[in-house]
Amino acid sequence: MLHHLAPTGSMALLLSNGSMSSNTNNEGEIRKRLVGEDLVECMIALPGQLFTNTQIPACIWFLTKDKANGTVRNEKKRDRRQELLFIDARNLGYMRDRVLRDFTNEDIAKIADTFHAWQQGENYEDVAGFCKSASRDEIKKHDFVLTPGRYVGAQEIEGDGEPFAEKMTRFTEQLGEQFATSDRLEAEIKRNLRGLGYDC
Repeated sequence: MLHHLAPTGSMALLLSNGSMSSNTNNEGEIRKRLVGEDLVECMIALPGQLFTNTQIPACIWFLTKDKANGTVRNEKKRDRRQELLFIDARNLGYMRDRVLRDFTNEDIAKIADTFHAWQQGENYEDVAGFCKSASRDEIKKHDFVLTPGRYVGAQEIEGDGEPFAEKMTRFTEQLGEQFATSDRLEAEIKRNLRGLGYDC
């Protein structure tokens, strides 16, 4: 996936999720300096179970020395100074088997397309629960914690159009029917047990 994303003059690092928020071993100060010097371009949170040698979730740091407007590999990029893109990809992928998760080509394209759209300033939009372009001031307010989930927020859930009062009435009726079924089954089980000589 990294070759789809890392442009010339940039570096991608695969690290544990702790690197985004831990303050041990001066990690908080390191993050503060990296953000302060405007070297962090994008943070991507990955799901767990992506790697055969560890189950822990990891993240990708994209670092660059130049976020100013320019052209790289014939791609025009906008001025991205004082901004950082957060992508939360923890809900992407599928379980290839019981222990290993994998990304589909569509998952990789979704991440790469989002990153490139943000860099180029074309057709990029923040998506709740997935991506957010944050300013350095926003990051400072969060004490330089770089966990994407903190910035992208929760995914918007589409309503089904049914008014709340009607939905609660319907749910309450269903629950009443299920209680009645449960009582009937309990009585039936007790009758069968008594027929076998057991009383409960």
